[in-house]
Amino acid sequence: MSLEDRQTCMELVCEAETSGATGEASCEILELSLRTIQRWKMNPLQGDQRKGPIAVAANSLTDEEEKMIIATVTSAKFQDLSPWQIVSRLADAGQYLASESSFYRVMNKNKLLAHRSKSQPRKHKRPLELIARKPNEVWSWDITYLKSPIKGMYYYLYLMEDVFSRMIVGWNIEEVESAEHAARLIDDACDKQGISKWKLTLHSDNGGPMKGATMLATLQRLGVLPSFSRPSVSDDNPYSESLFKTLKYRPSYPDSAFASLEEASEWVRRFVEWYNTEHLHSGIKFITPASRHYGNDKAILQNREKVYAAAKAANPMRWSGPTRNWTHITEVRLNPGKKVKVENEMLRNQAA
Repeated sequence: MSLEDRQTCMELVCEAETSGATGEASCEILELSLRTIQRWKMNPLQGDQRKGPIAVAANSLTDEEEKMIIATVTSAKFQDLSPWQIVSRLADAGQYLASESSFYRVMNKNKLLAHRSKSQPRKHKRPLELIARKPNEVWSWDITYLKSPIKGMYYYLYLMEDVFSRMIVGWNIEEVESAEHAARLIDDACDKQGISKWKLTLHSDNGGPMKGATMLATLQRLGVLPSFSRPSVSDDNPYSESLFKTLKYRPSYPDSAFASLEEASEWVRRFVEWYNTEHLHSGIKFITPASRHYGNDKAILQNREKVYAAAKAANPMRWSGPTRNWTHITEVRLNPGKKVKVENEMLRNQAA
């Protein structure tokens, strides 16, 4: 430690003691012992008297040997290999430069433990934030497995959901995963919803059916903009993941496999009808997805506000603050940016 750093530490301890803190507590924060501070105060102008090792270790690497190691690990032949592989390959070639630990020490000293070539891991940027302010602006879709009677084989449920209203706008069950099935589903869903060209963004993960040539060609023909999650990041497609959880946690969901494709299709048909027209979705102020999709939610929420206002007027002692918030949700964000996440966290903390 330099003489200036010692002076600073002594001044900080002295200031803390003047303010009422003990010397032991002050030294503990500085990660020093009280005896060290006392010794420094006896000779405040004396620096570190240690002279270091007297002799160089007999087995230390020479400058030439270190340069040889650096040249080896940065060469085109070895720049992608670890010291363990480098040492082994050198031994096969009848050459010994140093041990693996010596290679690591030299590489760490020269900051060469990171990737030494252009073969760095691919970096996946988080998908762009998508904002839905009305139905049929942003859809989310994915595929989930449904058990079949044959162990190890599954039925594949294709499910498309409107992010703004949470309504299921398209679904199908197939025996295989394919871009062709996905293309037919998006084609039918866009036709039923009357989607105009380049007005809809379809978000999905990076699976084969999502990025298949047939699917992408269909999106191009329909004028639908594709959006993809990062590989193996389920949080990038949260609405579809949440929908699948709701589906598989339904009390009527079978504990065993579906007996046939027809039985699975009938069960999903009933689920979609219940989900769209009866299920009060917590993410949209406990409105059914169909009511929100077709614009009936505003009247329902306004009526709830009137009911709560009347209840508060009749018995105001039951409310210490405002009544429940039934305000209409004007926008829904998919993969919100960092700033929005921080704002949401602040709002949750304030509510708590």
